[in-house]
Amino acid sequence: MKSIEIVFISLFAVVAYSYVGYGVLLYLFVKIKQVFFGLKKVDISSSLPTVTLLIAAWNEEDVIEEKIQNSLKLNYPSDKLQFLFITDGSTDQTPEIISKYNQVNLLHQSQRNGKTAAINRAMKHVTSEVVVFSDANTMLNNDALLEIVKHYSNEKVGCVSGEKRVRIPETAQASAAGEGLYWKYESKLKQWDSELYSAAGAAGELFSIRTHLFNETEVDTILDDFVISLRIVEKGYVIAYEPNAYALENSSDSIKEELKRKVRICAGAFQSMIRLASLLNVFKHPVFTFQYVSHRVLRWTIAPLALFMLLPLNGYLAFTGPYIYKIILVLQVFFYAFAILGWKYEKMKTRKKLFFIPFYFLMMNYSVLAGFKRFLFNEQSQIWQRAQRAV
Repeated sequence: MKSIEIVFISLFAVVAYSYVGYGVLLYLFVKIKQVFFGLKKVDISSSLPTVTLLIAAWNEEDVIEEKIQNSLKLNYPSDKLQFLFITDGSTDQTPEIISKYNQVNLLHQSQRNGKTAAINRAMKHVTSEVVVFSDANTMLNNDALLEIVKHYSNEKVGCVSGEKRVRIPETAQASAAGEGLYWKYESKLKQWDSELYSAAGAAGELFSIRTHLFNETEVDTILDDFVISLRIVEKGYVIAYEPNAYALENSSDSIKEELKRKVRICAGAFQSMIRLASLLNVFKHPVFTFQYVSHRVLRWTIAPLALFMLLPLNGYLAFTGPYIYKIILVLQVFFYAFAILGWKYEKMKTRKKLFFIPFYFLMMNYSVLAGFKRFLFNEQSQIWQRAQRAV
């Protein structure tokens, strides 16, 4: 076998494992664990912990009232629940709207230092046993807090992640449909990760931690939710995943907005991997390192490069190697052609199910490369710029 064939097969294996193989392997491991140890049970404590729902909001006057109403309707004992909103740097009516509600504690200052700085400042005012983080533009189901806190009866659990769900309107563009499908797949992987050992991070739309485990995060942190949750894993705790606690939000308004969001996330991913380097120590975190590398690190590093190298390598092998490489090349050409059609239809604001999956998949991988460039040249600010969401 030629060395170029070995390279091609290796790169193909990386891509296949990162996006499909790990999910299959993870599912099998969970099933084997269930056979030997039974289904994972959550013991519901008769004594509920005190909880603070913390929302960092910046210029959210369009949705903040709905968020407050949604928060006040959550099923949880009122004597054990506090609401804390921090609106640092907001220049619209967000602070004024929040101040009308006596049940809500408001922190506000005119200076804007980014979401991480706001969270650090707000956490100094939290006295509850558990703090739940949520975004201003996401709405929670009524039992979300009850579903989250039940996991804290397990002393090994230091963080609980809820599920992000994306509203997909019938007239959704390819980007919106792709985003919804992506999060369904991601949610299933997180559930299996949690059942095997620990989820590999939490999403800022809805997650919680034991308050005493919080340490101030560097103010230039881009992915505050990811870093906060995984630093708890560094301390020896696990992240539980609870799909029955979910945050609902609208999909991105367009592919341009979704791409902006993805590139920012990917730039933050490289920053996070460096700051969480200890999680790559397989001797200290044997199971979690396997999950973290398989679910996160490969997708943010090798897999995108491998994906885009496959086509030129395949082109060379199709003319110099066995016939099978010609078949693989034809399949790749069809895949890229479908992605281009998906982009064309998206620009025409038309959804075609056959094309949006390859289109969205390539967009995600391109985002990693663009995000790496931003990280490398320090072009990504920690100051969050909100992506426009579909109505």
